[in-house]
Amino acid sequence: MADFLAQYGVLIVSLIVAGGVAGLAAGLFGIGGGAIIVPVLYFLFTALGYGETAMHVAVATSLATIILTSVRSVMAHSRRGAVDWAIIRGWAPWIMLGAVLGQLIAGFVSKDGLTFFFGAMLLILAMQLYFGRPTWKLAEDLPKGTPRIGLGGMLGALSAIMGIGGGTFGVSLMTVCGRPIHQAVATAAGFGVAIGFPGAMVAVANGIGRDGLPPFSIGHVNAPAFLLISTFTVTMAPLGAALAHKLDAALLRKLFGVLLVVVSARMIWKTIAG
Repeated sequence: MADFLAQYGVLIVSLIVAGGVAGLAAGLFGIGGGAIIVPVLYFLFTALGYGETAMHVAVATSLATIILTSVRSVMAHSRRGAVDWAIIRGWAPWIMLGAVLGQLIAGFVSKDGLTFFFGAMLLILAMQLYFGRPTWKLAEDLPKGTPRIGLGGMLGALSAIMGIGGGTFGVSLMTVCGRPIHQAVATAAGFGVAIGFPGAMVAVANGIGRDGLPPFSIGHVNAPAFLLISTFTVTMAPLGAALAHKLDAALLRKLFGVLLVVVSARMIWKTIAG
């Protein structure tokens, strides 16, 4: 037991902390937690000697954890009457299709390519968190028809490639289309199921039989990381949702944006410097 704790203690504690913070972020910002989970898992698995598969496993495991986090978060928001279920029903099919295509693409991308893409997109997200304003508006309401199909598919694909919940892009999309910020956070939290479930299933299939995976991985999804992180994200997501309705999150969003800049810069530099 002592040897086990000595070898995996740091990993276990890191996963617990990541799960708790990701759950808070999912409820508070509607981002699904993947922006935290993916970098943590990537750096941990790389440090343990699984660098060749670390990024693919990080993305896939994050997608799996988002399923439970999203359900818990959207239910917490729904009890406050903030979720527009009509939007979820209308957008979910196209988001799911995009998520499947996104993970199929991710399965063929190299580890450095996937890491660089994640870092670059994370930088864009950080800029949006820091400089974005809920008052920015490009349309009076969300699009329907062909534009909805295209935007929903793109949202699902980008989210699945990065291993993040739909709230990351969904909140921005909804607010610029005239929806109030609290409704946007609450409703976009529900996009995570439409991304996480199909994305994780494809990631499992993509990783079956691949060499160099961390122990106890099912395809690209690492079971111990999934269980530990899910436990704490599900526990903390309702607290984050409650805080979202009580606090002015502007300062927290800026601080979180700065943190994501540091993380994204580290990941981009790692792919460039080798």
